[in-house]
Amino acid sequence: MDVTYESTKRELTTDQGVIRYHEAGADNSEVLLLLHGSGPGVTGWRNYRGNLEFFAKTHHCYVVEFPGFGVSDAVEGHPVLTAGASVIRFMDALGIDKAAVIGNSMGGVVGINLAIKHPDRIAKLVTIGGVGPNVFSPSPSEGLRLLQEFTDAPDRDKLVRWLNSMVFDRSLVTDELIEERWEAAINPDAAKTAAMMYGSKSFEMMQQFMANSTTPPYWASMHLVKCPTLLAWGRDDRVSPPDMAMVPMRLIPDAELHVFPKCGHWVMIEAKDAFESSVAAFLAR
Repeated sequence: MDVTYESTKRELTTDQGVIRYHEAGADNSEVLLLLHGSGPGVTGWRNYRGNLEFFAKTHHCYVVEFPGFGVSDAVEGHPVLTAGASVIRFMDALGIDKAAVIGNSMGGVVGINLAIKHPDRIAKLVTIGGVGPNVFSPSPSEGLRLLQEFTDAPDRDKLVRWLNSMVFDRSLVTDELIEERWEAAINPDAAKTAAMMYGSKSFEMMQQFMANSTTPPYWASMHLVKCPTLLAWGRDDRVSPPDMAMVPMRLIPDAELHVFPKCGHWVMIEAKDAFESSVAAFLAR
């Protein structure tokens, strides 16, 4: 199976710009959407390029690039909200009635919100860190603090410090990865999106809004998630500490938690084989 970047890349023109994506797998297979996280230089391809061949053996896979991260066309609005809307727009355009979803970090939050608001569209859900509130750990976490520092005044040293917080094994932070992420992070659309999500001023405004809002946070509605859900977590995650898993594990009616040792925030990369095996068994039930 050819799952190179060039052989799998596609684009879809919608009424709100072009959504770019990667596609692989047999046409008659069940659909699996892979949704990426946030942070400097992130793309769906970079999150899942190492996993696509594995999951394409059993599913028709789509790695969706969210608007505003330098790949798909940017749209107006908060990135988490526009990401969810783009997934529904994507599914409608391709005639996908229902799909399983894997979401890393922000992608997991997007997946949870889709399962709450569009329960008939999400068959199964796998989240990788990121979902739920900090229970015992400080908020913002160490990783988010480093992300804020980079977003406020980007430079390579800050990028390296943030990348090191994402993994347990720092040997994964290679010169090639640093360069790749740096070049993507300075894309104007990606920089604008990062400022909206993680810039200090925007973050403080969001914290004040949440403190004064009478609208419950998304995680308070996780009891409405009806699909089977697998919460995947790195035991050594310094961006989304494992105590965050306690609330979704309790509130989502059909949820199970798998914690991977010696692993940080990028479970699908750092614990690749164990993650793929666990998710494959979950999806096959």
